[in-house]
Amino acid sequence: MEEKFYISLAYELRVGDEQELMESTTAENPLVFYSGIGMMLDKFEANVTQLNPGDSFDFTIECADAYGEYDDNGVIDLPKHLFEINGKIEESILFEGNIVPLSDSEGNRVDASVVKVGHDTVTVDLNHPLAGEDLHFTGKIIDKHPATDEEIKKAMSGCHCGGGCHCDEDDCGSGCNGGGCCC
Repeated sequence: MEEKFYISLAYELRVGDEQELMESTTAENPLVFYSGIGMMLDKFEANVTQLNPGDSFDFTIECADAYGEYDDNGVIDLPKHLFEINGKIEESILFEGNIVPLSDSEGNRVDASVVKVGHDTVTVDLNHPLAGEDLHFTGKIIDKHPATDEEIKKAMSGCHCGGGCHCDEDDCGSGCNGGGCCC
């Protein structure tokens, strides 16, 4: 059985020919994750789990091993009535570029980016925002230790509600009720 680790790191993620900065964290506010439980891309974990605190890293994950190629078939038109809440279309979330939560046929959450809002339809892009991009990571390991069963259990029980969730809120709207949110 693979040993699981608590890992915190500071990093920069750059994409494209121009190496556009997409994300960054600092040593004061690092990315924290537990390896071996599906929190991160497999190739990301493979590149950082063998490192120790103080070690630097610089690697690229090809798009095929990250979020895949961009799929034009992932841009679809949905009937606008699907965005009704309590019988009323929630216009405040329907604007170009906004990320809206959807559910697939099995009830799994899928985030989609609003491309266009029409009179009767909403065009959404189901591709991950980094689909088609090679991901270039540079950074440094801040802390690493074998994860305890308690740490893993706590990490697995979080709601993983995504954007807009803050630990100081009573409820993020995703069933957390103020507890277990990943921040």
